[in-house]
Amino acid sequence: MNFFLAAIGVLGVASSGPLIAATLGATTVSALAIAFWRNAIGAVVMASPTLVREPRQFGRITQGEFRWCLLAGVALALHFACFITSLQLTSVAAATALVCLQSAWIAVFQLFRGTRHRWQVLVGLGIAFGGVAAITGFDMGSSPQALLGDLLALAGGLLAGLYTLAGGKARQSMTTGTYTALCYGMCAAAVAVMAVLGGQPLAGFEAAGWLGILAITVCAQLVGHTAFNHLLATMSPLLVSMIILLEIPGAAILAAVFLQETLPAGTYAGLALILAGLAVVVTGQRAGRAGRRGKDDGHEPPSDRPLAELGTD
Repeated sequence: MNFFLAAIGVLGVASSGPLIAATLGATTVSALAIAFWRNAIGAVVMASPTLVREPRQFGRITQGEFRWCLLAGVALALHFACFITSLQLTSVAAATALVCLQSAWIAVFQLFRGTRHRWQVLVGLGIAFGGVAAITGFDMGSSPQALLGDLLALAGGLLAGLYTLAGGKARQSMTTGTYTALCYGMCAAAVAVMAVLGGQPLAGFEAAGWLGILAITVCAQLVGHTAFNHLLATMSPLLVSMIILLEIPGAAILAAVFLQETLPAGTYAGLALILAGLAVVVTGQRAGRAGRRGKDDGHEPPSDRPLAELGTD
């Protein structure tokens, strides 16, 4: 079941870059309007079943859960502001590749918190990032405008890592519906404030613009983001972020087919490297769990903490 959800999630988020680039390029929709409506609609859709089945669920949210949701929502809002703007300045392939480096940021965050990663995890990250480099090639920073777009996408990846870590904490005790409804709602509110301050309109678009917003909301938000938020209850944030790396070749292929962007020469080699890196990380996770079981049985303790514990201090 987790494999199926991961595949669906990758397909959903891979469509995000091409759909956003197409909508921004062909309509009057603003970048923050896309971020606002995809989260506002997502919050309503995810909250509705919970309100029908368990109307008191939201009243039982603890202060700790609320704080983690708020952190995740604000980080997600800033992530969208950076990423969507970057798509107007650089290519879909480069922007998607850089924003998907959230797994590297998560590893850095965890190192600062004292987590010692197993060697398999570090090797797997290195192999996967080699795949990212193979896909993007020399596309990044090819002009001052593209360089700014790349920097914004890089910042978006850092914020996505923070969003994933905070979501992992919240999902330890919250259902998918409750967490996503609250997180998306907070994100929409934060984006609305940024839109007002930045003078970006949130309405008044042509029919094609609203159709683009709807497509982005359904594919990327309701399918992609929600699938990965569900997986955070059973997978470590680092492993989830590694799976999201598969968005990079997916977005590049979709942009080549539908937006006539040149498909990076290293797309398929990069895909193979990302999959290989992911397999090595999974191996490291299993080794960590096996080591933990050995410790519980009185055997020699492992040198590292298992990935399932990451971010749970």
